[in-house]
Amino acid sequence: MKTMVAISRSGLLLGLFAAMTTALIAWTFLVTKDDITQAQREAEAKQLLQIFPASSHDNSLIDDQFIIPADQSLLEGREDRLAYRARKDGKVVGVILPATARDGYSGDIRLLVGVRRDGRIAGVRVVAHRETPGLGDAVDANKSDWVLSFNGRSLDNPQPKQWTVRKNGGDFDQFTGATITPRAVIIATRKVLDYVAVNEEQLFSSSAHVDDTPPVVVSTAAENAT
Repeated sequence: MKTMVAISRSGLLLGLFAAMTTALIAWTFLVTKDDITQAQREAEAKQLLQIFPASSHDNSLIDDQFIIPADQSLLEGREDRLAYRARKDGKVVGVILPATARDGYSGDIRLLVGVRRDGRIAGVRVVAHRETPGLGDAVDANKSDWVLSFNGRSLDNPQPKQWTVRKNGGDFDQFTGATITPRAVIIATRKVLDYVAVNEEQLFSSSAHVDDTPPVVVSTAAENAT
């Protein structure tokens, strides 16, 4: 009988402890949720400013956003993602678009690609990847300055056949022991330029508002050529 009482008491205490722990975790989440969200927002805003510096626009990039649906084939996203517009004196001077290189060595490589109104690349940043440390991870701006080689590039600089690594006759450096990763990022970046060329009017319209989404592009000749 005493054993049963002891077991029941232990079970009650264990249940009470579990309930208190759950309540504490929930309370901690609620208390820190806003701080976490703000920290994420600040980190994202900082990354956008690496592509379009503050001197290049007069709006808040992170607040001038719109949605790119997952079914935009040139951008190859697996889910809806946010894109951003840079404005100067009310005029759209650039856009930052999300893209995914699905053929990375270790899986998807998620990018943000900034394109100026004149069609030149303002900057490229890899925001998520699982590439091999010390090899493929050189696509990350925190690891090397390789992504800076896209700055100022456009659809005709270099010519289409040169949008690949030097090993394949292209205009971009590969990494020692790794060509798949940089080639995937190069192709994905080129496709963003194709997307911008097709959707130029909608993307750079001065009357475009937050959440204005360009039309879906299924494919283009440029995409198929890639």
